[in-house]
Amino acid sequence: MDPVRPESDPARPESDPVRPGAADGVIATRGLTKRYRGGQLAVDGLDLTVPAGSVFGFLGPNGSGKTTTIRMLMGLIEPTSGTARVLGLPMPRAARTVLPQVGALIEGPALYGHLSGRDNLLRLDAADPTADPRTRGARVAAALERVGLAAAAGKRAKAYSLGMKQRLGLAAALLRPRRLLVLDEPTNGLDPQGMREIRTLIRELAADGTTVFLSSHLLDEIEQVCTHVAVMARGRLLAQGAMADLAAGARDRLVVTTPDPAEAARVLKEQGAADVTADGDKVTGEPPDRDLAEVNAALVAAGVRVRGFTLRRASLEDSFVALTGEGFDVAR
Repeated sequence: MDPVRPESDPARPESDPVRPGAADGVIATRGLTKRYRGGQLAVDGLDLTVPAGSVFGFLGPNGSGKTTTIRMLMGLIEPTSGTARVLGLPMPRAARTVLPQVGALIEGPALYGHLSGRDNLLRLDAADPTADPRTRGARVAAALERVGLAAAAGKRAKAYSLGMKQRLGLAAALLRPRRLLVLDEPTNGLDPQGMREIRTLIRELAADGTTVFLSSHLLDEIEQVCTHVAVMARGRLLAQGAMADLAAGARDRLVVTTPDPAEAARVLKEQGAADVTADGDKVTGEPPDRDLAEVNAALVAAGVRVRGFTLRRASLEDSFVALTGEGFDVAR
């Protein structure tokens, strides 16, 4: 793939679309900072790189700066300092060139409630000066079908459920082929079946070469669909990289279920387990570097009544807690 020329290179006009895959990533920020009036620091010196072709999960608790970052990337608000490049071009200065190549669903879709789902999409497509009006109806029908709204296309948007509105917003982002898809909480309001369908859609888009940037508070969703991930807290980036590398930052846990937690904890420590804690009838710890069958035998020999003995593999949530020192509120 051809490298992206510097912005000042006269061989490439500003209007020439830039293919993702530059060395700096489809999205690249350097020192990106946003400070609001009153001194509130929402994003603090963010250095983020989103590889081409990835499904990139953007994680963080409420108030961590995720949505503010997305709004700066899309040119909706100006950064206080630092730079952001999307598809190789500076934002917000190159927004007219970049945004036609980007599909986005940010903070929920803005819809005309009195219009049907189909008419909402027709109106949005007509507002795109690069869209061919001769194929508008076919594009709208295909987008509705892809998000499972074909049967409800004639229904007024104000009668849509929250999940249906999310689907319609996704359909709007998919009216044209996109090089980058930016989704802020795309499964908000969806039932489990709808969430599975959105996961499948994201995988299909990535397989077709679209880079997907996905902000979500649902750790399980991120873990199932993303190839790369970044973690933010209190406006700062804590970690980023391939999903497997981030998961490796957390340790597996040995979990023993027993009515004798105090004695079990003592034996586990003797056997070399680290960070041993007891909570009710559950005793957990980092497993010792030895055959776990021997550890189980030591528990039984000490008279511990073992009702459960399992090795729980490290999850994305474990990595998140290890990085931030706090839990992840999935209910908000």
